[in-house]
Formats: sequence, structure tokens, C-alpha cells
Amino acid sequence: MAYLKVNHDKITPETADKLINLCPFGAITKNGSTIDIGAGCKMCGICSKKGPEGAIEMIKDQPKTVVDKNAWCGIAVYAELSGRTGKVHPVAFELLGKAKQLAVEIGHPVYAVIIGYRLEEAVLELLTHGADKVFVYDAPELEHFKIDIYTNAFCDFINKTKPSSVLVGATNLGRSLAPRVAASVGTGLTADCTSLEIKENTDLVQIRPAFGGNIMARIITPNHRPQFCTVRYKIFDALPEREPVGERKVIKMTLPADKLVSKIEVIETRHKPAEFDISEAELIVACGRGVKNAEELETAKRFADSIGAQLACTRPMVEAGWFDPRKQIGLSGRTVKPKLIITLGISGSVQFAAGMKNSDKIIAVNIDPNASIFKIAHIGMIGDWKEIISRPMEVLK
Repeated sequence: MAYLKVNHDKITPETADKLINLCPFGAITKNGSTIDIGAGCKMCGICSKKGPEGAIEMIKDQPKTVVDKNAWCGIAVYAELSGRTGKVHPVAFELLGKAKQLAVEIGHPVYAVIIGYRLEEAVLELLTHGADKVFVYDAPELEHFKIDIYTNAFCDFINKTKPSSVLVGATNLGRSLAPRVAASVGTGLTADCTSLEIKENTDLVQIRPAFGGNIMARIITPNHRPQFCTVRYKIFDALPEREPVGERKVIKMTLPADKLVSKIEVIETRHKPAEFDISEAELIVACGRGVKNAEELETAKRFADSIGAQLACTRPMVEAGWFDPRKQIGLSGRTVKPKLIITLGISGSVQFAAGMKNSDKIIAVNIDPNASIFKIAHIGMIGDWKEIISRPMEVLK
């Protein structure tokens, strides 16, 4: 923990004004001849680093315990099963690919942990996608996702195996399970990471947007193990499939009978009608504020249909009621990684860019030559998007 200490004897009217103007969150206010730091403070430390010398100090408590990092080895990936198909969710293969890259840098093995019932095919898939060892909790009681006994199994794996880092897909199930497990084993969790790096001392650098997407935070957990994070689908690349080699092993894990007793009873399972997920699209046409009315939206839709693309949008289009939220791309929407995405009238906020910047090819159309979207686009076209797409639409007719 850390806190800010105000040295009131060094606060003058001039230094107070400097500190008030320096704080980006407006958390510093005057209190008579001194200052107060309010609840709006985000502990960014700017006031202590760039303010008048000695006026404000950042006091950091020393950790009470220091973890033995050598006792924790391996990068583990939780392999979620899709409730509809019973197969491994593709995000697990992407995480295994990234785990392999990180593991090479520190000389650690890559583990996969899977929980469920009748998992033979799923285990083979994990072995062919880069897992050195697969830890399997296979029991009839685990057929359905029940968070209490799934937490028991996950914690059992961590306590017995002691992985240094644990990667979980940021799916509905992963977002429910990961924080519960992290809290149970006494560690932290960084949610919705967009990038991962690792240090020589095995500290995992968990990178994600913060403060509304205005900065990219680099978060580490230096005093606790394991290091927990969730990562969205379509952020990393899965490794090419290959035959499992002899050294790789499947370790069958067991839980005590009392750990398999759940307070949750599954009465019935109903699958929602299958819908196309925008995350799976290979061609996308995305609309932003530059699409100003229903007529223009229909033009964009005809263009998308003419090239066989899915129509998607930015957050303002959802808020205006023009799109279903499931068609939104960005941090608060879906992450996509198509072969081609064409953006029409999109400025390219950090939130939107984080959801599509890994696309194979990005073509951006915007009337503003200074639009942020051009910083990540492979091809940029400056002008009215309606005029620019009219030519290819004529050709396609």
C-alpha cells in the first residue's frame, strides 16, 4: 500500500496553486493556508514527482512478506470448455501460444488445466496446441459449471503445482471464475489485458488500458504468486497444430469427496439460439460517428453486403440505438481480428483501436486527415466515405 504525505510546513499560496493546477483529477483543493487531497486522487504520483520539492511525498509501505519466486514455476492456462459444443474455447489456444512465448524467455514449462467431464478429446487438443503438461480434473460432478467446486479444483491445481503465472480467457465464465480463485489463493488479478510481457525474475507485466483508455498501464505483482490475469479472445495468435511429443504428459488430478459437493443444483440447461459472433468475422465494415443518419447507415450496409462483410460499429452508434451491443467493437464491446476491416467515419479512439488493432489489414476512411485511426491503419483514405465507397460499389454491381 502507498499514501501521499502532505508536508504542510512547505505549503505556501504559490506552491498550493502549482499543485492544484498540476493534479489531472482535480483532487487537490485549498484548505485555508494549506491543501487537502480528496477522494478523487488516483495515486498517480504526479504531485510528488513534478510538484514543488518536498511539498508532497509518496510513502510506500514495505511488503510484509517476500515471496520465494523460485518456488513457483510454470505458466498455466485455464482451458475453458464451451457449454454448447463441449470443446475447448479457442481463447485457450491463443493463451497457450502466448504462454509458450513467455515461457521460452524464462525457461519455464507451459501447463494447461482443464475441468469437466469426459475430457479425452479436449486433452488431446491442448497437447497439440503447445501445452507441455495437461492437468485434468475429470469427474461427473464437474460436468456442469458450478463455481464453488470449479474454484475448489482450480485452487487445488495451484496449491499442488505452484505455477508462477496463470492466464484465463476473459469470457463470461472466465470473468466469473478467475477473481474468485485469485482471492482464494491470496493474490491479485489484472482483468482484460491487451498485452503481456515477462521479466527475467519471472514478474509478469500485465498491460491494459486505464483511466478510460487514456493510458496503457503496466501492472506487476512482485510480492505475490501466482500472477493472475484475464485476456480477451482474439488478442493473441494460437500456435499451429502439431503432434504431441512423448515428453508431454497428462496428469489426472483428484479432489476429496467433500470438495466435489456443490451448493448449486443445475435443474435444466437451455442453449440460446446460435448467433453469429462478430469476433469470428473475417471481413468487417465498421461504422462510426461519420455515419449520420438511417439513409447513410443503409448505404454502409449495402457496401458491407456487396463485399460479404459483417457490419459493426463503435460505442456511440449503440448508444444511439442503431446497433445491437453485440455488434460493437472495442474495450466495452467485442475484440475482433479479421483478415480485413474497413472503418467508415471512425476517428479511432483508444477504446475502439484496442478492439481491432490486431486485424490483418485495416483500411480507414475519414474526412479528418488528423484522425487517430490513421496511426494504426495500413491504408488511409481521406475524404467523404460515401464518395470513396461509391466507386467500388459501382464496380461490384
